[in-house]
Amino acid sequence: MNQLSKLPQDNATLERTRAGAVFTPRFDIFENADELVLVGDLPGVGKDDLDIRFEKDELAIYGRVAPRQEQCEYLYSEYGIGDFYRAFTIGEAIDSSAISAELKNGVLTIHLPKTEAVKPRRIEVKGE
Repeated sequence: MNQLSKLPQDNATLERTRAGAVFTPRFDIFENADELVLVGDLPGVGKDDLDIRFEKDELAIYGRVAPRQEQCEYLYSEYGIGDFYRAFTIGEAIDSSAISAELKNGVLTIHLPKTEAVKPRRIEVKGE
């Protein structure tokens, strides 16, 4: 049995398209009263390699990862190389004009602020 076949198979998912291989990066998503936050690890990606769009309740993230090592033959690779794409359907009412994104040390964080209409609010009880 080949030693490489014993390695874990939990690597980035590849999707075959007409233009070639596209991988799907992983993201964590969390929510608080004010916003949805997406956090994804994108090692080797620069801010100029990203294209993020929000349209019709869909957040789409496009990008490219350059090869980390030139002129070598990988025996095994878990990091995605090449083009990537990830899309999320956002069910909450989001203030699209206030969406922000930051890339720091290979971690992309996207803030999707909720509109005032969907934020929880305290209801005052009147009476005796």
